[in-house]
Amino acid sequence: MTEREWDKRLRIKTIGREDEDNPDYSPYEPTPYSVLERLADSGLIRRKHRLLDYGCGKGRVAFFMASVIGCRATGIDYSPKLIDIAKENRRTSRLGDRVTLTCCRAEQYEIGEEDVFSFFNPFSARVFEGVLRHILRSFHENPRLLRIVCYYPSEEYLQCLEALPELQLLADIDCGDLFNGKNPRERIVVYHTVEGFANI
Repeated sequence: MTEREWDKRLRIKTIGREDEDNPDYSPYEPTPYSVLERLADSGLIRRKHRLLDYGCGKGRVAFFMASVIGCRATGIDYSPKLIDIAKENRRTSRLGDRVTLTCCRAEQYEIGEEDVFSFFNPFSARVFEGVLRHILRSFHENPRLLRIVCYYPSEEYLQCLEALPELQLLADIDCGDLFNGKNPRERIVVYHTVEGFANI
């Protein structure tokens, strides 16, 4: 299905780019549906999981995963404008009860039972590093298997992930064939917490 067909099926409006003034936060650009389909098909996220999408923008990842996989999903974004659009999408979507939306900075979000964390380069590597520390604090306070999903990861993001002993690479999903050309960043990397590291 095309981007517009997916939006129509989910009863949401997520197409279009929105620029941001904050240098630490990237412009809103939705993850392509073809990439989300590949992630869903991988089986790495299941109905039992609780997904947290950082820099959710208009909510595409959360609504797609809640619909296709059936998991509960939370989207957070620091832009009130984008969260308002996402909330309107929740109102029109069939599965608004499975999606929670919050307007706050990523570093300030209080992690609860979420165990899958999704990123499409929503902010600088400096912010990403702080968010990872926040996620791992939650892991040590409430030991559980966590998964960190990064689409189109930058070298700086990968370095942050590799530097943490609690994490190891679980999957590296090539998405280059979905687009013209062969861009090595067209991939989804999935890291997970190391079993036994926090006495799981």
